[in-house]
Amino acid sequence: MRYIFLLIFISIFRLHSQTITNYTVNDGLLDNFVECITVDINDNIWIGTSIGIQMFDGVNWTIYNTSTHPEIASDNVSVIQAMSNGDVWIGTDEGVSVFDGINWVTYNSANTNGVLNNQVKSIDEVNDGIWVGTISGVSYLIDPANPSWSSITPPDLHWSGVNSTYFDGNTTWFASPLGGVTHYENSIFTVYDTSSGLLSQNVTDLLIDPSGKKWIGTGGGISVLNSDNTNFTQHTKMYLLSPPDTLNPVVDLEIDSYGRIWAGIYVGYLAQGGVAYWNGIQWNDYDVTDGLVGTNIRDLAIDSQDNIWIATSTGISMISQIAYNLLDYQTIELIYPNPSDGDINISTNQEYTDLSVYNNLSQCVFSATDTYTHKFKLDLKFLPRGIYHIVLTNNTTSTNYNLLIK
Repeated sequence: MRYIFLLIFISIFRLHSQTITNYTVNDGLLDNFVECITVDINDNIWIGTSIGIQMFDGVNWTIYNTSTHPEIASDNVSVIQAMSNGDVWIGTDEGVSVFDGINWVTYNSANTNGVLNNQVKSIDEVNDGIWVGTISGVSYLIDPANPSWSSITPPDLHWSGVNSTYFDGNTTWFASPLGGVTHYENSIFTVYDTSSGLLSQNVTDLLIDPSGKKWIGTGGGISVLNSDNTNFTQHTKMYLLSPPDTLNPVVDLEIDSYGRIWAGIYVGYLAQGGVAYWNGIQWNDYDVTDGLVGTNIRDLAIDSQDNIWIATSTGISMISQIAYNLLDYQTIELIYPNPSDGDINISTNQEYTDLSVYNNLSQCVFSATDTYTHKFKLDLKFLPRGIYHIVLTNNTTSTNYNLLIK
């Protein structure tokens, strides 16, 4: 009997365990103070520092700087972003540079029709191109083969610049350092700030989850704007501090393939920080007491295996083998099994005529029109693992389900 109990105990322990691996200059890191981090399509890790760029393939470290590649805008890299085509973009105080795997090319305000301002705050990829946030607004490049930049400036956007850009279907969202967020739709710019319910004017990052909720990282925590943009939900204690301090300034936001929201947090006046994730029910956090390499969180990135890469001022940490709580994704008596391999049953007490399935990028990956009532089966085994949002609708109502395919 004790032997059986021991086996069960070990299984539960493994379910909730994780591994943290740290990298510093002693392991080949270019510099311990890492400003930014990203993961490319081959799961190579790219970092930006004040003395250049480095790529880590899991074994070897490769350095790129103005000495080895004079085409790079500057060695002082504050932003780095890998794109879906494999290109890697960096942002500096002297413009942006892009690496296609062979050559580096730089764009700055000196170029004809170049970027708006050389001081770059963000680089984001949206469906229609590359968007570069600067201290003066945002510049976007639709066709890299024809490098002519267009820009959006005040008064359409706040004068303090753009910290992040996110695309939502046919609309675009901009995060401002001092002006909240701006939503662009049908040629109209709409501002959401503290007067609308936002926690803080200082917006550091934003993302949109599969259900259409906007997660807005601010200097005072996270504000979540609902899918129809009418109501905010606030998260102010993602990372627990010793009383009486509670302030949670957000450095970065990411979403993994399970739909968990990850937040990097750093409280400068306390020199304390960590990372936290929202599992749909509660926040869980990690810091130096759990094994992170440092407190000054600078940036986050997530690879294809849902490992979390954390850039700090004292090195890099990778959190792997992060368990999920099956109950977080289970809707009892509605959708089962959940998690699933994609072969599922749905029970409902209403009749629906339309079914749609969305991935964690809010893209529709499956839709059908039929009569859906009581209990029916749905085969989604063709979908890769991750969190999906199933929407059933009829003329008067809709029902939403979250499904985890593993």
